[in-house]
Amino acid sequence: MELDTRQRAMLEEMGVKVFRPSLPTVALDDAPPSPPQGGDAAVRAAAVAVARPATGVAAPVRVAAPAMARAPVGEIAGMDWDALEQAVASCQACGLCRSRKNTVFGVGSRQARWLIVGEAPGENEDLQGEPFVGQAGALLDNMLKALGLSRAAEGAQAAYIANVLKCRPPGNRNPQPEEVLQCEPYLRRQVALLQPQVILALGRFAAQSLLQHSVPEVATMPLGRLRGQVHQYEAVPVVVSYHPAYLLRTPQDKAKAWADLCLARGLMQRVPA
Repeated sequence: MELDTRQRAMLEEMGVKVFRPSLPTVALDDAPPSPPQGGDAAVRAAAVAVARPATGVAAPVRVAAPAMARAPVGEIAGMDWDALEQAVASCQACGLCRSRKNTVFGVGSRQARWLIVGEAPGENEDLQGEPFVGQAGALLDNMLKALGLSRAAEGAQAAYIANVLKCRPPGNRNPQPEEVLQCEPYLRRQVALLQPQVILALGRFAAQSLLQHSVPEVATMPLGRLRGQVHQYEAVPVVVSYHPAYLLRTPQDKAKAWADLCLARGLMQRVPA
């Protein structure tokens, strides 16, 4: 007897078994795959891998994005100034390339005896493509002026200014270790090309990046413990001081920063002109 759907449902509800003829197996394009062996974890994994929307159209396969590129360290080590600046401008080695407006390579005479190293570009630096602009930049310029130095000068009065990071971290957050690691070869090459006679490291991240191979535990040391002494980076003397942005917030420490500048100036006075 042929039963309709309603009759079958009533009989099954009453506990009466209804035998249905077996149908030939047909492979349907939109049929869900058979559950994999291996328990709930395998089922969940398979669901993620082959999930299909209600339309029956297969979900697109997600392909991992290719690793972003930076010139090999060996190539960077042989670049001249122009090639290095171009490499920085085209660098995509970390996620900062997605949010930057400009890379911030550096500014000043490429024959300067002084190298000033900051931490990372801020909003104004990102907009203008130059390190230390805005209020912090004006304070740094005044600090350099007190030493007879300028980013615009040549010869003995020249100062070159660069940052550890060449791109702005979003929201001016602190640099992340991976970002510092990716940018480090650029700064190292800038030091090698410039061959400064003293480096002034401004801020904790600048000090950590420059001294990571010469000062044990530098990553956990407060800036105050790194001040007042002469360190080394690639055989160049390094003096650590406060970042100008910090001094704007904490003007009572400007006297300590002046002491740091005097320490660096004393080193320069011992070097033949």
